[in-house]
Amino acid sequence: MKKSRGVLVLVLTVIVTALLIFTSAVGWGPTGTGAAKNINTGLDLAGGVSITYEASEENPSADDMSDTIYKLQQRVEQYSTESQVYQEGNNRIVVEIPGVTDANAILEELGKPGSLYFIAQTDADGNQNYTQNSQTGEFELNKTIEELQEDGSIVLTGTDVSDARAVVGQDDLGNNTQNVVNLSLTEEGTTKFADATAKAYENNESIGIYYDGHFVSVPSVNAEITDGQAMIEGMADAQEAEELASTIRIGGLNLELSELRSSVVAAQLGQEAISTSLLAAAIGLALIILFMIFVYRIPGFVAGIALVIYVCLDLIALNAFDLTLTLQGIAGIILSIGMAVDANVIIYARIQEEIAAGRSVRTALKNGFSKAFSAIFDGNVTTLIAAFVLNWLGSGTIKGFAQTLALGIVLSMFTALVISRLLINAIYAVGVRNEKFYGKRKERKPIPFLQKRKIFFIVSAVLIISGPVGMVAYNAATGSPLNYSLEFQGGTSTNVTFNEELSMDEIDSQVVPVVEEITGDANVQATKVVDSNQVIIKTVTLDVDQREALEQALVDDFGVDASTITSESISSTVSSEMRQDAVLAVAVAAVMMLFYIWFRFKDIRFASSAVLALLHDVLIVFAFYVLARVSVGNTFIACMLTILGYSINATIVIFDRIRENLKTNKVKNDKELETLVNASITQTLTRSIYTSLTTFISIFMLFLLGVSSIREFALPLMVGIVCGGYSSVCLTGAMWYVMKTKIKKAK
Repeated sequence: MKKSRGVLVLVLTVIVTALLIFTSAVGWGPTGTGAAKNINTGLDLAGGVSITYEASEENPSADDMSDTIYKLQQRVEQYSTESQVYQEGNNRIVVEIPGVTDANAILEELGKPGSLYFIAQTDADGNQNYTQNSQTGEFELNKTIEELQEDGSIVLTGTDVSDARAVVGQDDLGNNTQNVVNLSLTEEGTTKFADATAKAYENNESIGIYYDGHFVSVPSVNAEITDGQAMIEGMADAQEAEELASTIRIGGLNLELSELRSSVVAAQLGQEAISTSLLAAAIGLALIILFMIFVYRIPGFVAGIALVIYVCLDLIALNAFDLTLTLQGIAGIILSIGMAVDANVIIYARIQEEIAAGRSVRTALKNGFSKAFSAIFDGNVTTLIAAFVLNWLGSGTIKGFAQTLALGIVLSMFTALVISRLLINAIYAVGVRNEKFYGKRKERKPIPFLQKRKIFFIVSAVLIISGPVGMVAYNAATGSPLNYSLEFQGGTSTNVTFNEELSMDEIDSQVVPVVEEITGDANVQATKVVDSNQVIIKTVTLDVDQREALEQALVDDFGVDASTITSESISSTVSSEMRQDAVLAVAVAAVMMLFYIWFRFKDIRFASSAVLALLHDVLIVFAFYVLARVSVGNTFIACMLTILGYSINATIVIFDRIRENLKTNKVKNDKELETLVNASITQTLTRSIYTSLTTFISIFMLFLLGVSSIREFALPLMVGIVCGGYSSVCLTGAMWYVMKTKIKKAK
C-alpha cells in the first residue's frame, strides 16, 4: 500500500467511525433512526403487552393446556422471539409480548383463539353438510359440529395445520397475480387431506373452513392434494389474506379461548438496571481497549478502533434486522465481543512471533493475518453452526440469543479480518515501520502440561461429580435438587393496586425488598401496568401462610386496600416442550460441531476432544449452579449457551497450532508427540489467557455494577469463562494426545 493511499484509508476510517458512533448513539432524523435507543427490547428491558385468555372449559386437562400454551408460544413469536406464554390458575393463559404498546392492535392481529374445522361439502351418503343462504350469501351448517364429527365429515381440525401464511401467488410466467394463503399440514393432516381432496375433486365439491361459529372460507377443490401443501385463492386483497392466515394459525389450538383482560406493562428491570448495564459495558470496552494497547502497542490501538466499529455496527444491525434485545441477547453481544477480541489477539500474537523469527515488519503483518485465518475461521464457523442450530430448533429466548450471537460473529469476523487488516497496513504505509511499535514475542520453553494430565483429569472429575452429589444432598435436605426460579417451576402471581402510581425504580427499591424478605425469593419479578396503580408481582410458589403474610405486609407498609390484592398460581414460562427444544438444539449443535471439526482437521480425535471439553465446561458450570444455589431460570439457558459458544474457540486455536506443528515437524514416537503438544499449548497460552481475561473483564463489570438479577446472571458466566480457559489449556490437548497414542488411526 502506498503512503497516499494509507493516509486516505486513515482519514476515511476517522470519518466512518465518527458517523457510526453518531448513528448508534444519536441517530438520524426526528426519530433518531439507527440509534441504540430504537432497538427492540424484551419485556425485561422495555415492557410490552400482557393478554390473559380464559379457556371455555372450566377444568381443561393438563395435556390440553400444555399443548395450547406451546402452540400459542409459536404463534406469538411472529411479534418477538422473546414473547412468553404461561398458565395462570386452572384455565387461564397469559401472553406477554415485548416491545409493543397497543394491546387492541395485537388482539386484532392475533385473532380470537377458537375451534377450527375443515368440513367436507357432503357426507358419506351425499347429504349436504352446509349450504349457502341465498339472502345473506353466507354459508350455514346443516348439522351440528357433534353430528359432523360422528359421520366423519370433519376432515381436518386446527391441530392438523402446522402453518398458514399470506403470500402473493404467481402465474407460470412468474408474474405476481393474486393474494393467496399457503397452508402447511402435519404428517397426519397430509394423509387425511389427501383422502378428502380426492373425494371433493372427483365430485367437484368444496371444503369449508369453519371457525368460531361461522365459515371464514369455502374454497373449491381443484386438484387432489397429497404433499401437505395447499393454496387458498380468491382473496380480495392482502389484508383479507393475512386475516384468513392469522385465523387459521390461531385456530389450531387445542382449547377455545376468550380474552379476559389485556394491559400494557412496564419493563421488568427498572431504568437502573439498563443504565448500570450500559455503564458496565462502556467501562468494560474501555478497559479492553487500554489492555490491548498496552500489550500489543500499535496493533492494539488498531484493535480498539475495530472494536468500536464492531460495537456500532452491531447496534445498527440490531436496529436494521428488528432483533429483540434482552438480558440473554446482551450475553450474545458480550460473547461476540470476546470473539472479536480473540480474533485480534490471534492475529497480533502471530505478528509478534513472525517478528521474533526474524521476518521484516511488512512480512510479519502479511504472514500474521495469513496464518491466523484458519484458526479464526474455524472457531467462528463452529460457533456460527451452533447459533444456526439453536435458531432452527430452539424457541423463545433461545432464538433471540442465537440471532444476536450469529449477527455478532459475522460482524466480528469482518472487523477483525477486514477492518483491522486495512488499518494496520495503512499505518505501516504512512511510516510506522519500526518493530518496537509492534512488539516481539519471546520464545518460551514448553510447559509440561501433558505430564500433569492425570492431576487435571482428577480435578475435573471431582468438580463434575460434585454436581450430582450436591443435587442428591439438596434434594434430601430441601426437597429441590436445584434452586428453580418461577420460569422453570412456576410460582405465584400477586396483583396489587397501590394508592398511587409507583415507578419501576420505586418498586425495585421499596416493594421488592419487602416481598423478598417474606417469600425468601431472591428473584422476584415485578411489573407495573402502564397508566395505573396496579403492580404484578411474580414469585416462587407461595403457600397460604406466605400469601397472607405478604398481603398483610403490603397493607401495613404501603396502606394497600386488602380487597384489591389477588393471587393466582402460574405455570413456568419455560414449558416442557421448550426445554425439550433447548436440549435437542444443544445436542444437534454439538453433533454438527463435531462433524465440522472432524471435516476440517481430518481426525475425529480432534472433534471428540473438543466436544468432550464442551461437555466438561457445561457440567462444571451446572455444578456451580447446584452448589452455589444460583437461580435456575431463563438466564440459566443463556449462560449454558454462552459457554457452549465461547469454550470451543480456545480449543480450536490450540488444535490449529497442533495441526500446523505436525505438518512442519516429523514426530517419531509418543515422547516427541508429547513435546509437540506441550509446545503448541505453550505457544497459544498467551492468547488463551488474554482472551479469557478480556471477556472476563466485560462480565465482571456487569457483576460489579449491575442490579441483583444481572449479577446472578454474570456470576456463573465468569465461572464458565475461567472453566473454558482451563479446559482448553489443560484438558483438550491431553485428551487428544491420549486418544492419539491409545487409539491408533485405522488404515
